[in-house]
This record gives sequence, structure tokens and C-alpha cells, in this order.
Amino acid sequence: MKKVLVISYSQTGQLSQVTNSMLAPLEEDENIEVVYKKIEPLKPYPFPWDFMSFMDCFPESVYLDPPKIKEIEEDDNDYDLIILPYQVWFLSPSLPITAFLKSDYAKRKLKGKPVITLIGCRNMWVMAQEKMKQLLTEVEAKLIDNIVLIDQGNSLATFITTPRWMLTGKRDSLWGIFPEAGISKKDIKEASRFGKAIKQALAKDEEKKQKSICSGLNTVNVDEKLIKSEQIGTKSFMIWGKLIRKVGKQGEAKRKPIVILYVVFLLLMIITIVPINMLVQTIIRKINKEKILEQKKIYEAPSGSAKDRMKDFSADE
Repeated sequence: MKKVLVISYSQTGQLSQVTNSMLAPLEEDENIEVVYKKIEPLKPYPFPWDFMSFMDCFPESVYLDPPKIKEIEEDDNDYDLIILPYQVWFLSPSLPITAFLKSDYAKRKLKGKPVITLIGCRNMWVMAQEKMKQLLTEVEAKLIDNIVLIDQGNSLATFITTPRWMLTGKRDSLWGIFPEAGISKKDIKEASRFGKAIKQALAKDEEKKQKSICSGLNTVNVDEKLIKSEQIGTKSFMIWGKLIRKVGKQGEAKRKPIVILYVVFLLLMIITIVPINMLVQTIIRKINKEKILEQKKIYEAPSGSAKDRMKDFSADE
């Protein structure tokens, strides 16, 4: 009997849908026991968000300051595989998943274990996964796969549809121009291919090799056009986040003016600097094409973006 531990926090419920689709093949196997544990913050995060509560989370998110969470129920299981679905907040793992990874429970259960991360987000997740790698290293876990599903629509569309969903709860198609917010139903359904590959790998004890078991399934695809934007955004978050944390703790009224000032700064950057930077980065990518592709390959590790095994694990089979 193989034992798989799934630990997650899903604010909107979408991540739970993706997780359930992916793990359906494992649930059907009588030789696999899947144990689910939810991360529950002591002070729940709202959904939909109100704008100030959302922005007030960013300093702690980028600095990986863990909020208090309910103690996760202990068990005696020695798990063969850990699966960590998570959301991205401000180019970082969400605060609840950060809190879990800094808990004593994580240190005990994840030490020496193979881990698969599953991301459901807009389209900028690379820096968050780099922080996730750091957190997993700290608990001595071994990342063997990273699976990423992103919201449907281009960057402009999701720049409108995703915030609208987060702040109002509305995710329907907008004006007949923009698609429904979030990950497409098709992509969620097809996430079962990963479960099929994991199921096969567990039957062959391949997880013990602590190497990728989901490669070749179009598992992760880095948009090289966004790498520099994520790096710049992270630096900006770190600078302003440090300032805001000095002013006060999360939720304190005295730091709200600085948060508002940062929002104004961010909007001005988006209107003025970002378009110029995008043009400059387009030129740089053409000049340094090989270097950018190498970066892309590094950030896509360990799973990669290859598709050679897709036909073997079709969602329709």
C-alpha cells in the first residue's frame, strides 16, 4: 500500500478542483491511500478580498512571514509521496502554505520525502517557486516535480479578469471580450494525466529514485517574456515590503498610508515604466536568446515542458 499525503490551502476552491482532478486516478487505485489535510489560518483570509486587506498581505508574503495556523492533526503514517498544491500571492507562495512549511509538522513529515508541487495561478509563478524550493530545502524535502496550470487568456485579459474575480467574486466572461477568470475547465479535466503518471510511477516504486515522474507531460512552461518582469517585481516588493513592515504589523492602521502610497507608485509604474521596460526586454531577449532559453530551462526544472509522453496519459483514456 502506497501512502500519499496532500496538504493544501484553497481560498477560492479552484485549487481544490485542480487537485481533485489530478488525483482522481490515485483515488481509484486500491493500492494507494490518499490522505488530505487542509491548512487553516487562525484568522481566515477573506474571499472575495477587499482591496486593502489584499494589499496589506504583500509585505509578509514576500518576506515569508508565517501567519498562525491551526495545528495539523498528527498521524502515524510514513508517506511515500507528498503533494503540495499552492496559490501564488505577490510572486511568493501564499501565506498559509508558507506557514505550513515553517511548522514542526512539515519538518517531521517532509524530511527526506519526495515532493510534487502543484501551482494554480495567473501567469507569474517563477519567483514563487524559487522561494518554494528554498522552503523545501529548509525542511530537507526533495522536489521531484512542479506542475503548473495558469489562468486562461493572455496577460492583458488576466490582468483584468483575475483581479475582478479576487475582489468581487465574479469570474464570468466579461463584455464578451475577456474569458472567464481562472483556469479553463479543459485544463482542469486534463490534469488527470499527471495523476495517471503518478499512479504508474508509484506502482513501480519510481518515487524512491527522487527524480521527476511527470516529465514529458507538458508539466510546466515558463514564459520567458515574464522572467525579467518577475525579477523586477520581486525587488520592488522586497524594498517596499521592508519599509511597510518597519512602520507596523499586518492589519495595523498606521501602515495603511504607506500601502496606499505603494499602490499609487505601482500604478504609475504600470502606466509609464512597464511599457518601456517590455520594449527594452524584447530587444534584450533577441540579443541574448541562448541565455534566456537557458534560464527558461533552469526555471522549468525538474519537470520540464516536453510533451513526449502526452499520448500515453491522455485524460480521455
